[in-house]
Amino acid sequence: MYEPIRTKSVHSTVDGPNPDFPHRSREEELDIQLAGHLAALLAVTDELRARERSADLDTAAERLAEQVGRLRGGRTPLRAPMTGARREKNATALHRRAHALAGRALVVAASRADTAAAILAAERMDAHTAALEPRELASR
Repeated sequence: MYEPIRTKSVHSTVDGPNPDFPHRSREEELDIQLAGHLAALLAVTDELRARERSADLDTAAERLAEQVGRLRGGRTPLRAPMTGARREKNATALHRRAHALAGRALVVAASRADTAAAILAAERMDAHTAALEPRELASR
């Protein structure tokens, strides 16, 4: 019914995968993706810390930096001091963005079976939800 493929694959050779094509395992790809989500969450957390001082945000930033470092093989994430140049005017928007990033990190951490990162992401989602509730109720 179907005609067999007559041309050679560009992705593999007789000896195995093409050595010129970079290959990473699924776990490595998930590590990279999770580190990216957590690093983005750390950046938003730092923006929030610049706006409002909080021991919870300080602790969260330390824990996020630790997880990003672990996923990146011990390399600590770069953290720029907040100068106000790119700062969002609305803290509610920052909390919404942080909540969304924490949700993405939670999904990847769950698929990777990384309990520590999943717990941290879930805690951050809860914290940002709690921070949003009084503001959204007041705006109604």
